[in-house]
Amino acid sequence: MENFADRLIAAIRNKNSPVAVGLDPYFQLIPNAIKQPFTSLLKQNSLEYAASVILEFNRQVIDVVAPHVGIVKPQIAFYEMYGWWGVKSYAETILYAKEKGLIVIGDVKRGDVPSTAEAYAAAHIGETRIGDVTAIPFAADAVTVNPYMGSDSLLPFIQTAKGHGKGIFVLVKTSNPLSGEFQDILCGQKKLHEIIAEKTNEWGSTLMGSEGYSAIGAVVGATYPQEIATLRKIMPKTYFLVPGYGAQGATAKDIKPCFNPDGLGAIINASRSILYAYNTTPWKEKYTMSTWKNATEEAVIGMNEELRGVSFKF
Repeated sequence: MENFADRLIAAIRNKNSPVAVGLDPYFQLIPNAIKQPFTSLLKQNSLEYAASVILEFNRQVIDVVAPHVGIVKPQIAFYEMYGWWGVKSYAETILYAKEKGLIVIGDVKRGDVPSTAEAYAAAHIGETRIGDVTAIPFAADAVTVNPYMGSDSLLPFIQTAKGHGKGIFVLVKTSNPLSGEFQDILCGQKKLHEIIAEKTNEWGSTLMGSEGYSAIGAVVGATYPQEIATLRKIMPKTYFLVPGYGAQGATAKDIKPCFNPDGLGAIINASRSILYAYNTTPWKEKYTMSTWKNATEEAVIGMNEELRGVSFKF
């Protein structure tokens, strides 16, 4: 079974892009032209209406970005807020992205006691047994996981990833402004996030691919460039999933230390700055909501070009 990191690298090379497009559907920003065909559902069930609109929006976004990137990352919270209809749209978004040949990272940030973690792992990157039948609930290629309950909360994800050729990304240093409140606490001579990084590197050594990278990656926020350099030294063969680019303020220069000299080692995520580019400069001066696809495509092409300017060949 092919290692997840090897599949990830192949997707990056195929599109010459380290970009992951975050599929975070803000309903109010979705173009009205997409909402219009579903208005008959609004009076019947507003949650089903919203979820249907989101799925259609995602499909159209995927069609636009698939020629330019190899990875998408749906954040499950933006689907769960619409109940089971939203979760269904999440599952169908994953399937559609995979039909288009994309790697899908489910941003679910799970982590729990071992028995519960086993259930989460089976749901998101494994399979569920029902009598003599097995079924795949969600078909993500990898998920984000929270390590703060200890190793036994992550081991079920690691074991499931190993058994199914999947990957996980451990929350190490996140991009939110108050991440340092806990993640930067000194534990002896080391910050807590550095200790998590050491453990991630240790866990990763058990799932190395032929390209020299592990199927166990790390979430490392682009908004903390000084920490990035330190974390790269601690985790030299760990793939970084890097949020914070674009709408959160990080630039291509900030994320340069994420990449190794081989040009590999990092996936740079952008969500709002691509999905809703029509609503930001310079595209809002050029396009309207009805021509949002042009802005989205130009935004993802521009991001690729910007990243190629500060890193090496992918």
